Amino acid sequence: MTSLTVTAPLAVTPPAAVVPPVFGPRIIIGLVGVLLAVLVSGLNEMVTKVALADIRGALAIGYDEGTWLVASYTATSVAAMAFAPWCAVTFSLRRFTLCAISVFTVLGLLCPFAPNYESLLVMRTLQGLAGGALPPMLMTVALRFLPANVKLYGLAGYALTATFGPGLGTPLAGLWTEYVGWQWTFWQIIVPCLLALGAVAYGLPQDPLRLERFKHFNWRGLLLGFPAICMLVIGILQGNRLDWFESSLICGLLGGGLLLLVLFLINEWSQPIPFFKMQMLGIRNLSFALLTLAGVLVILLAVIIIPSSYLAQVQGYRPVQTAPITLLAALPQLIALPLVAALCNLRWVDCRWVLGAGLSLLALSCVGGSQLTSAWIRDDFYALQLLQIFGQPMAVLPLLMLSTGSILPMEGPFASAWFNTVKGLSAVIATGVIEASTTTRLHFHSTMLVDNLGNSPLAERDSAGLAHRLHEQAVVLTSSDLYLCMAGVALALILLIFWLPTRMYPPRAPT
Repeated sequence: MTSLTVTAPLAVTPPAAVVPPVFGPRIIIGLVGVLLAVLVSGLNEMVTKVALADIRGALAIGYDEGTWLVASYTATSVAAMAFAPWCAVTFSLRRFTLCAISVFTVLGLLCPFAPNYESLLVMRTLQGLAGGALPPMLMTVALRFLPANVKLYGLAGYALTATFGPGLGTPLAGLWTEYVGWQWTFWQIIVPCLLALGAVAYGLPQDPLRLERFKHFNWRGLLLGFPAICMLVIGILQGNRLDWFESSLICGLLGGGLLLLVLFLINEWSQPIPFFKMQMLGIRNLSFALLTLAGVLVILLAVIIIPSSYLAQVQGYRPVQTAPITLLAALPQLIALPLVAALCNLRWVDCRWVLGAGLSLLALSCVGGSQLTSAWIRDDFYALQLLQIFGQPMAVLPLLMLSTGSILPMEGPFASAWFNTVKGLSAVIATGVIEASTTTRLHFHSTMLVDNLGNSPLAERDSAGLAHRLHEQAVVLTSSDLYLCMAGVALALILLIFWLPTRMYPPRAPT
């Protein structure tokens, strides 16, 4: 643990020409408006993904076409996260946020009225672009407008997008499809977005336009980076369906995307006004936070997917029936995150140990999940979810503190671009890794079970029922393997804490 050294927080005074707005109720209302819009953006993606079968049935869309609706939305959403901070500085934070929310809302209203699949695909792609521009705005508002001693509470609001938001996807999807109508998987965003528009318009100050930045616009970076991210995201999300590198399309998307991404990063190194400031990766805590964030998001996504998939395949649960599991971990985040923020805001508390404790709770939850059997029902998962109530915020909020506390205020937009793009890409990679691992282990266990059965007399009787039981057992074993894998990821991330991050004190924390 030789690297556990102490670094004092950087005290940076804003330029004399810039008069920061007075912190008060208006700023808080503006922040809540942006937070509401970001949460709704994430929910829109999760709900439509969970309810995709019902949407496809209502619109007479095939399975393959449905996967493209998800992939195109996610691709433009992640790509927008990389370039939105530049747009916010150029067009003003308030103006750009209002525009993104408005476009996102209008497209959500129109999606159920799409006359054909192609027009729906275009609208979802554009909606992903508008929705992906919102998360960087939330981090920018928290870093720019909140006083130092409450900044962690603003970052706790951002952490809700990783802990609270995803857990609401399954319950809302079940609610709309079972009791209201599939159209509401798209229309659910309208009322919250209208409230967000009013809050942002009232609460955020209006900055002047800075159109002179177009004189040094990084056209090469946009032409390289945007298609690179979109190609990688689509390649990863479609990879499992098309058998990965057995498909020439996937090879072209992943290979071309990686090449363009390398060229993009090389270009960013020498740009006067880059989208990504590559030199920031030399900041030890930021690099650690980005690396650890990727691993944490894999775990957080897995602990939602594994029980939902198990209960659907083995016990026949619908989304509305699995909702209590995700709600048990999601709803308490509204209390747990402020409590964790208050803990990290104490000067004598080392946020690295809070991070280690959170990862330990996630690892313990995954180890417990690895003991599941085919007899498990929804109630058996509740104890695992209780461990995640504090495990999730304790694993996410210290990463935000480590990454943002090590940068200068003027580097806030660059940090937002880094953090949000890595967050978006990590979620996509996590989906691809979990899907590929599930398919591989499911095939392995199915083959082993059939081989072990051999010429048993059971194989000749009730072959249809036996095949069903074999599949159930393969799903159980696969779920157990995935839980153990996630526990291993959490333990590996704990080991990184001992030699990568340095001590970061909360800014002007209460003593």
